[in-house]
Amino acid sequence: MSHDHEHSHAVVTEGNAKKLTFALILTSTFLVIEVIAGFLTQSLALLSDAAHMFTDAAALAIALVAIKIGKLPADNKRTFGYQRFEILAALFNASMLFIVAMYILYEAYQRFSTPAEIQSTGMMIVAIIGLIINLISMRILFSSSQDSLNVKGAYLEVLSDAVGSVGVILGAVVIYFTGWVWVDTLIAVLIGFWVLPRTWVLLKQSINILLEGVPEEIDIEKLRNDLLSLKGVESIHQLKVWAITSKNIHLTVHLFAPHANWNMLYREAMEVLSHEHGITEMTLQIEDDECVAHSHIHDEKQSELIVKADDLHDHSNSHQH
Repeated sequence: MSHDHEHSHAVVTEGNAKKLTFALILTSTFLVIEVIAGFLTQSLALLSDAAHMFTDAAALAIALVAIKIGKLPADNKRTFGYQRFEILAALFNASMLFIVAMYILYEAYQRFSTPAEIQSTGMMIVAIIGLIINLISMRILFSSSQDSLNVKGAYLEVLSDAVGSVGVILGAVVIYFTGWVWVDTLIAVLIGFWVLPRTWVLLKQSINILLEGVPEEIDIEKLRNDLLSLKGVESIHQLKVWAITSKNIHLTVHLFAPHANWNMLYREAMEVLSHEHGITEMTLQIEDDECVAHSHIHDEKQSELIVKADDLHDHSNSHQH
Protein backbone atom coordinates (compact mmCIF):
# COMPACT_ATOMS: atom_id res chain seq x y z
CA MET A 1 0.00 0.00 0.00
CA SER A 2 1.40 3.38 -0.90
CA HIS A 3 2.56 5.87 1.71
CA ASP A 4 -0.05 8.42 0.55
CA HIS A 5 -2.86 5.91 0.94
CA GLU A 6 -1.68 4.89 4.41
CA HIS A 7 -1.43 8.53 5.45
CA SER A 8 -4.92 9.24 4.11
CA HIS A 9 -6.33 6.20 5.91
CA ALA A 10 -4.65 7.29 9.16
CA VAL A 11 -6.16 10.78 8.87
CA VAL A 12 -9.65 9.35 8.24
CA THR A 13 -9.29 6.92 11.16
CA GLU A 14 -8.16 9.69 13.51
CA GLY A 15 -11.06 11.85 12.37
CA ASN A 16 -13.50 9.03 13.08
CA ALA A 17 -12.02 8.58 16.56
CA LYS A 18 -12.52 12.27 17.41
CA LYS A 19 -16.13 12.20 16.22
CA LEU A 20 -16.86 9.04 18.19
CA THR A 21 -15.27 10.49 21.33
CA PHE A 22 -17.41 13.64 21.19
CA ALA A 23 -20.58 11.65 20.57
CA LEU A 24 -19.70 9.28 23.44
CA ILE A 25 -19.33 12.16 25.91
CA LEU A 26 -22.73 13.59 24.92
CA THR A 27 -24.46 10.23 25.04
CA SER A 28 -22.99 9.06 28.35
CA THR A 29 -23.87 12.32 30.09
CA PHE A 30 -27.50 12.15 29.03
CA LEU A 31 -27.76 8.41 29.74
CA VAL A 32 -27.45 8.98 33.48
CA ILE A 33 -30.17 11.64 33.37
CA GLU A 34 -32.54 9.49 31.32
CA VAL A 35 -32.22 6.38 33.51
CA ILE A 36 -33.07 8.39 36.64
CA ALA A 37 -35.96 10.13 34.87
CA GLY A 38 -37.29 6.82 33.54
CA PHE A 39 -37.67 5.39 37.03
CA LEU A 40 -39.11 8.61 38.45
CA THR A 41 -41.77 8.90 35.73
CA GLN A 42 -42.48 5.14 35.52
CA SER A 43 -42.33 5.38 31.73
CA LEU A 44 -41.43 2.14 29.92
CA ALA A 45 -41.00 4.09 26.69
CA LEU A 46 -38.50 6.36 28.43
CA LEU A 47 -36.70 3.37 29.96
CA SER A 48 -36.74 1.77 26.51
CA ASP A 49 -35.12 4.90 25.15
CA ALA A 50 -32.60 4.84 28.02
CA ALA A 51 -31.75 1.21 27.22
CA HIS A 52 -31.10 2.21 23.62
CA MET A 53 -29.05 5.16 24.87
CA PHE A 54 -26.97 2.70 26.89
CA THR A 55 -26.34 0.61 23.78
CA ASP A 56 -25.45 3.86 22.00
CA ALA A 57 -22.77 4.60 24.59
CA ALA A 58 -21.49 1.02 24.50
CA ALA A 59 -21.45 1.02 20.69
CA LEU A 60 -19.52 4.28 20.57
CA ALA A 61 -17.02 3.01 23.14
CA ILE A 62 -16.55 -0.29 21.30
CA ALA A 63 -16.15 1.54 17.98
CA LEU A 64 -13.42 3.68 19.54
CA VAL A 65 -11.60 0.63 20.87
CA ALA A 66 -11.90 -1.01 17.44
CA ILE A 67 -10.23 1.98 15.80
CA LYS A 68 -7.36 1.91 18.31
CA ILE A 69 -6.81 -1.84 17.91
CA GLY A 70 -7.28 -1.68 14.13
CA LYS A 71 -4.31 0.69 13.86
CA LEU A 72 -1.93 -1.92 15.29
CA PRO A 73 0.60 -3.06 12.65
CA ALA A 74 0.61 -6.47 10.97
CA ASP A 75 2.92 -9.13 12.35
CA ASN A 76 4.01 -12.69 11.55
CA LYS A 77 0.88 -14.17 13.09
CA ARG A 78 -1.61 -11.63 11.70
CA THR A 79 -0.49 -10.61 8.23
CA PHE A 80 -3.61 -8.46 7.75
CA GLY A 81 -3.03 -6.79 11.10
CA TYR A 82 -6.04 -6.15 13.31
CA GLN A 83 -8.25 -4.43 10.73
CA ARG A 84 -11.04 -6.97 11.08
CA PHE A 85 -11.59 -5.98 14.70
CA GLU A 86 -13.81 -3.28 13.17
CA ILE A 87 -16.16 -5.99 11.92
CA LEU A 88 -16.15 -7.80 15.27
CA ALA A 89 -17.16 -4.52 16.91
CA ALA A 90 -19.98 -4.01 14.41
CA LEU A 91 -21.18 -7.59 14.98
CA PHE A 92 -21.14 -7.11 18.75
CA ASN A 93 -23.06 -3.82 18.50
CA ALA A 94 -25.70 -5.38 16.26
CA SER A 95 -26.11 -8.35 18.61
CA MET A 96 -26.41 -6.07 21.63
CA LEU A 97 -29.03 -3.89 19.97
CA PHE A 98 -31.00 -6.99 18.93
CA ILE A 99 -31.04 -8.30 22.51
CA VAL A 100 -32.15 -4.94 23.91
CA ALA A 101 -34.97 -4.68 21.36
CA MET A 102 -36.21 -8.17 22.29
CA TYR A 103 -36.08 -7.33 26.00
CA ILE A 104 -38.12 -4.16 25.49
CA LEU A 105 -40.74 -6.13 23.56
CA TYR A 106 -40.93 -8.61 26.44
CA GLU A 107 -41.31 -5.81 29.00
CA ALA A 108 -44.01 -4.21 26.84
CA TYR A 109 -45.93 -7.51 26.81
CA GLN A 110 -45.81 -7.55 30.63
CA ARG A 111 -46.96 -3.92 30.84
CA PHE A 112 -50.05 -4.45 28.66
CA SER A 113 -51.61 -6.50 31.45
CA THR A 114 -50.45 -4.22 34.29
CA PRO A 115 -50.04 -0.64 33.03
CA ALA A 116 -48.15 1.76 35.29
CA GLU A 117 -48.98 5.37 36.15
CA ILE A 118 -47.05 7.64 33.80
CA GLN A 119 -45.79 11.18 34.55
CA SER A 120 -46.10 12.46 31.00
CA THR A 121 -44.64 15.95 31.52
CA GLY A 122 -41.31 14.77 32.88
CA MET A 123 -41.28 11.99 30.30
CA MET A 124 -41.68 14.52 27.47
CA ILE A 125 -39.03 16.97 28.73
CA VAL A 126 -36.40 14.27 29.09
CA ALA A 127 -37.25 12.78 25.67
CA ILE A 128 -36.89 16.19 23.99
CA ILE A 129 -33.42 16.67 25.50
CA GLY A 130 -32.53 13.13 24.42
CA LEU A 131 -33.65 13.81 20.86
CA ILE A 132 -31.45 16.91 20.69
CA ILE A 133 -28.44 14.91 21.93
CA ASN A 134 -29.12 12.18 19.37
CA LEU A 135 -29.49 14.62 16.49
CA ILE A 136 -26.15 16.22 17.35
CA SER A 137 -24.45 12.80 17.51
CA MET A 138 -26.04 11.75 14.21
CA ARG A 139 -24.81 14.91 12.53
CA ILE A 140 -21.29 14.20 13.78
CA LEU A 141 -21.22 10.54 12.70
CA PHE A 142 -23.17 10.60 9.42
CA SER A 143 -20.32 11.20 6.94
CA SER A 144 -18.04 8.59 8.54
CA SER A 145 -20.85 6.02 8.63
CA GLN A 146 -20.75 5.86 4.83
CA ASP A 147 -17.14 4.59 4.85
CA SER A 148 -16.86 2.41 7.95
CA LEU A 149 -19.09 -0.48 9.02
CA ASN A 150 -17.81 0.07 12.54
CA VAL A 151 -18.98 3.71 12.62
CA LYS A 152 -22.15 2.69 10.77
CA GLY A 153 -23.01 0.37 13.65
CA ALA A 154 -22.62 3.22 16.13
CA TYR A 155 -24.58 5.56 13.85
CA LEU A 156 -27.49 3.11 13.58
CA GLU A 157 -27.56 2.85 17.38
CA VAL A 158 -27.89 6.63 17.65
CA LEU A 159 -30.45 6.77 14.82
CA SER A 160 -32.65 4.14 16.46
CA ASP A 161 -32.48 6.04 19.73
CA ALA A 162 -33.46 9.28 17.97
CA VAL A 163 -36.54 7.55 16.57
CA GLY A 164 -37.22 6.23 20.07
CA SER A 165 -37.05 9.76 21.48
CA VAL A 166 -39.57 10.98 18.88
CA GLY A 167 -41.86 8.10 19.84
CA VAL A 168 -41.57 8.93 23.54
CA ILE A 169 -42.40 12.59 22.87
CA LEU A 170 -45.50 11.68 20.87
CA GLY A 171 -46.54 9.18 23.53
CA ALA A 172 -46.12 11.77 26.29
CA VAL A 173 -48.29 14.26 24.41
CA VAL A 174 -51.07 11.68 23.90
CA ILE A 175 -50.94 10.57 27.55
CA TYR A 176 -51.01 14.17 28.78
CA PHE A 177 -54.20 15.02 26.85
CA THR A 178 -56.01 11.66 27.00
CA GLY A 179 -54.69 9.76 29.99
CA TRP A 180 -54.21 6.64 27.85
CA VAL A 181 -51.21 5.17 29.69
CA TRP A 182 -51.18 2.11 27.41
CA VAL A 183 -49.84 4.39 24.66
CA ASP A 184 -46.49 4.36 26.49
CA THR A 185 -46.26 0.60 26.09
CA LEU A 186 -47.40 0.77 22.46
CA ILE A 187 -44.64 3.28 21.68
CA ALA A 188 -42.06 0.96 23.26
CA VAL A 189 -43.29 -1.91 21.04
CA LEU A 190 -43.13 0.24 17.91
CA ILE A 191 -39.58 1.30 18.76
CA GLY A 192 -38.59 -2.34 19.14
CA PHE A 193 -40.09 -3.33 15.79
CA TRP A 194 -38.49 -0.34 14.07
CA VAL A 195 -35.03 -1.22 15.39
CA LEU A 196 -35.02 -4.96 14.60
CA PRO A 197 -34.88 -4.82 10.74
CA ARG A 198 -32.01 -2.30 10.77
CA THR A 199 -30.17 -4.39 13.32
CA TRP A 200 -30.59 -7.43 11.07
CA VAL A 201 -29.03 -5.60 8.10
CA LEU A 202 -25.93 -4.67 10.09
CA LEU A 203 -25.74 -8.19 11.56
CA LYS A 204 -25.96 -9.74 8.09
CA GLN A 205 -23.26 -7.44 6.66
CA SER A 206 -20.89 -8.19 9.53
CA ILE A 207 -21.37 -11.96 9.32
CA ASN A 208 -20.90 -11.90 5.54
CA ILE A 209 -17.50 -10.22 5.93
CA LEU A 210 -16.42 -12.59 8.70
CA LEU A 211 -17.41 -15.56 6.49
CA GLU A 212 -15.40 -13.96 3.65
CA GLY A 213 -18.46 -13.78 1.44
CA VAL A 214 -18.59 -11.61 -1.67
CA PRO A 215 -19.16 -7.98 -0.54
CA GLU A 216 -22.66 -6.71 -1.29
CA GLU A 217 -21.36 -3.88 -3.49
CA ILE A 218 -19.59 -6.34 -5.81
CA ASP A 219 -21.55 -7.74 -8.78
CA ILE A 220 -19.62 -10.99 -9.18
CA GLU A 221 -21.19 -11.88 -12.54
CA LYS A 222 -20.35 -8.49 -14.04
CA LEU A 223 -16.84 -8.75 -12.65
CA ARG A 224 -16.40 -12.20 -14.21
CA ASN A 225 -17.73 -11.00 -17.57
CA ASP A 226 -15.48 -7.92 -17.50
CA LEU A 227 -12.42 -10.14 -17.02
CA LEU A 228 -13.49 -12.53 -19.77
CA SER A 229 -13.98 -9.59 -22.14
CA LEU A 230 -10.32 -8.52 -21.83
CA LYS A 231 -8.31 -9.07 -25.00
CA GLY A 232 -6.61 -12.45 -25.03
CA VAL A 233 -8.43 -13.97 -22.04
CA GLU A 234 -9.92 -17.35 -22.99
CA SER A 235 -11.10 -18.44 -19.55
CA ILE A 236 -10.73 -17.66 -15.87
CA HIS A 237 -10.74 -19.76 -12.73
CA GLN A 238 -10.00 -19.53 -9.00
CA LEU A 239 -11.93 -16.24 -8.83
CA LYS A 240 -12.29 -15.25 -5.20
CA VAL A 241 -13.50 -11.92 -3.80
CA TRP A 242 -13.73 -11.09 -0.12
CA ALA A 243 -13.34 -8.16 2.28
CA ILE A 244 -11.08 -7.62 5.26
CA THR A 245 -13.10 -4.60 6.39
CA SER A 246 -16.08 -2.78 4.93
CA LYS A 247 -13.90 -0.81 2.48
CA ASN A 248 -10.90 -3.12 2.03
CA ILE A 249 -11.83 -5.56 -0.74
CA HIS A 250 -9.44 -8.25 -2.01
CA LEU A 251 -9.45 -10.43 -5.12
CA THR A 252 -7.48 -13.35 -6.52
CA VAL A 253 -8.01 -14.79 -10.00
CA HIS A 254 -6.21 -16.92 -12.59
CA LEU A 255 -6.47 -15.80 -16.22
CA PHE A 256 -5.85 -18.29 -19.03
CA ALA A 257 -4.47 -16.11 -21.83
CA PRO A 258 -1.86 -18.03 -23.88
CA HIS A 259 -1.68 -15.54 -26.75
CA ALA A 260 -2.03 -12.25 -24.89
CA ASN A 261 0.51 -9.57 -24.21
CA TRP A 262 0.82 -10.26 -20.50
CA ASN A 263 2.05 -6.83 -19.45
CA MET A 264 -0.77 -5.10 -21.32
CA LEU A 265 -3.35 -7.59 -20.01
CA TYR A 266 -2.07 -7.08 -16.50
CA ARG A 267 -2.50 -3.30 -16.72
CA GLU A 268 -5.96 -3.54 -18.31
CA ALA A 269 -7.18 -5.99 -15.67
CA MET A 270 -5.90 -3.70 -12.91
CA GLU A 271 -7.73 -0.72 -14.36
CA VAL A 272 -11.02 -2.61 -14.68
CA LEU A 273 -10.89 -4.17 -11.22
CA SER A 274 -9.85 -1.05 -9.33
CA HIS A 275 -11.81 1.65 -11.14
CA GLU A 276 -15.02 -0.20 -12.04
CA HIS A 277 -15.30 -2.60 -9.11
CA GLY A 278 -13.50 -0.84 -6.26
CA ILE A 279 -11.03 -3.66 -5.54
CA THR A 280 -8.31 -2.33 -3.23
CA GLU A 281 -5.89 -5.25 -3.41
CA MET A 282 -5.62 -8.01 -6.01
CA THR A 283 -3.54 -10.96 -7.11
CA LEU A 284 -3.62 -11.73 -10.84
CA GLN A 285 -2.08 -14.92 -12.15
CA ILE A 286 -1.77 -15.31 -15.93
CA GLU A 287 -1.35 -18.80 -17.40
CA ASP A 288 -0.41 -20.06 -20.86
CA ASP A 289 -0.64 -23.81 -20.29
CA GLU A 290 -4.12 -25.24 -20.93
CA CYS A 291 -3.52 -28.35 -18.82
CA VAL A 292 -2.36 -26.21 -15.92
CA ALA A 293 -5.31 -23.87 -16.33
CA HIS A 294 -7.85 -26.68 -16.17
CA SER A 295 -6.18 -28.70 -13.45
CA HIS A 296 -5.20 -25.71 -11.28
CA ILE A 297 -1.66 -27.15 -11.01
CA HIS A 298 1.02 -24.49 -10.87
CA ASP A 299 4.38 -24.87 -12.64
CA GLU A 300 7.27 -22.75 -13.76
CA LYS A 301 5.58 -21.74 -17.04
CA GLN A 302 3.03 -19.64 -15.18
CA SER A 303 3.41 -15.94 -14.61
CA GLU A 304 2.27 -14.60 -11.26
CA LEU A 305 1.61 -10.90 -11.06
CA ILE A 306 0.83 -9.64 -7.57
CA VAL A 307 -0.29 -6.05 -7.35
CA LYS A 308 -2.08 -3.56 -5.19
CA ALA A 309 -4.63 -1.23 -6.64
CA ASP A 310 -2.91 1.66 -4.91
CA ASP A 311 0.14 1.13 -7.13
CA LEU A 312 -1.70 1.53 -10.45
CA HIS A 313 0.85 4.05 -11.66
CA ASP A 314 3.89 2.20 -10.37
CA HIS A 315 4.38 -1.04 -12.31
CA SER A 316 7.99 -1.49 -11.31
CA ASN A 317 6.92 -3.54 -8.29
CA SER A 318 5.10 -6.22 -10.31
CA HIS A 319 6.69 -9.68 -10.46
CA GLN A 320 6.75 -12.16 -13.31
CA HIS A 321 7.64 -15.79 -12.58
